[in-house]
Amino acid sequence: MAKKKIVVAGGNGFLGTRICKSAAARGWEVVSLSRSGEPVWSSVTSSTEAPPWSKSVSWLKADLLKPATYQPMLKDADAVVHSMGILLEADYKGVLTGRESIWGGLSRAFSATKGGSQNPLERGVGEELRAQEKDGQLTYELMNRDSAIALAQEANAQKVPSFVFISAAAGTPILPKRYITTKRDAESTIASSLPKMRSIFLRPGFLYDSSRTFTLPIAFFGGAGSMINSVVGGRLTALAGAAVEKPLKADLVAEAVVEAIGDDSVKGVIMTERIEELANKAWRRTML
Repeated sequence: MAKKKIVVAGGNGFLGTRICKSAAARGWEVVSLSRSGEPVWSSVTSSTEAPPWSKSVSWLKADLLKPATYQPMLKDADAVVHSMGILLEADYKGVLTGRESIWGGLSRAFSATKGGSQNPLERGVGEELRAQEKDGQLTYELMNRDSAIALAQEANAQKVPSFVFISAAAGTPILPKRYITTKRDAESTIASSLPKMRSIFLRPGFLYDSSRTFTLPIAFFGGAGSMINSVVGGRLTALAGAAVEKPLKADLVAEAVVEAIGDDSVKGVIMTERIEELANKAWRRTML
């Protein structure tokens, strides 16, 4: 496989670091974009030390809401990956940490609509995304939808041939419905407005890794739920969403992302079974 250049937005996160690692292992040029630059390694791995492969990655600082901070990094890229978003909005976190009242925080968190940015389809190339919530809150609409659309637009303007969006298999009963609808909106908008770009939308379920021990019991019960759901013909999906989707190891999903980028025939929505197939193909490649 020819050497490629990929840019990973959110490259210092739980999944993003693993995408960077997988791409670096293939000898690709890898650029990570995030507000803080290099990861705090103890937050994404089981060690506080930077792993040897990390020296092969350019850990750059950029703000996805300000395209001017990352535009130059997209030049000559073969693929751009959007691997960042929010699972909990600030007001929802405030309830869990006691900074907001239960009623006030939850009523805001589960509201039917919230502001994102200005219409990203009417945004000029390089124009900053402006939060529409009065307190500048980072909402699902802003982070899960508009930042992805804007990044895809900027990549397209730089003639980047491929764009990968890390979406999700489904929502869950404990999250606002907007968590998943904003991701679906991003997928449909990118696919329809940028038809010449090869778009890949990965929809994994819950991601786990032994470096994050709290993810292991969640994955165990999720796996059990997935097996039960399979036995009943998938009828639990409408009720439980991602809670009954097969959990996947984060490294596996990262391998699937890089394999998908390297295979020009891969495009569109990629669900769990196909993610596993791509990861297995990547694994077999290392055995040759």
